[in-house]
Amino acid sequence: MDNERIRAFCLSLPHVVETVNWGHHLVYWVGDRSIGGKMFAMTDLDGTGSGVLWFHCGAERFHELLECDGMIAAPYLARAFWVTMERWDALRTREIEDELRRAHALIFDKLPKRTQTLLALPEKERAALPQERKKRAAARTPKKRT
Repeated sequence: MDNERIRAFCLSLPHVVETVNWGHHLVYWVGDRSIGGKMFAMTDLDGTGSGVLWFHCGAERFHELLECDGMIAAPYLARAFWVTMERWDALRTREIEDELRRAHALIFDKLPKRTQTLLALPEKERAALPQERKKRAAARTPKKRT
């Protein structure tokens, strides 16, 4: 497994958006951040981090995964039940895909109903929503007198 295979797999899941954050992390979101999406996994792009893959696993799987060689609690995210794979061979390819599917489903289920409803809209309508919100917010903001 490597970054490209993880990227291809994550982008094949429904409603996934990717961003580059913190300089060198490719972050995978369930839904766009602008409509309330949340991240479910990330990879290290340049190899300078403490691992190769981070993902949400839920309270039930958290301690089970920590028993695997090459898996540690994710720095800064462990309290939200995220784990870090220190190397690509810590889990088999099939296990990684299963864990990423589970992470995606857990995060999707935690999204507010409003965000889930937005994600159910056709892509064209969903893409127009952030621009419409900005226009409405600008119309509500009182003009300053000079």
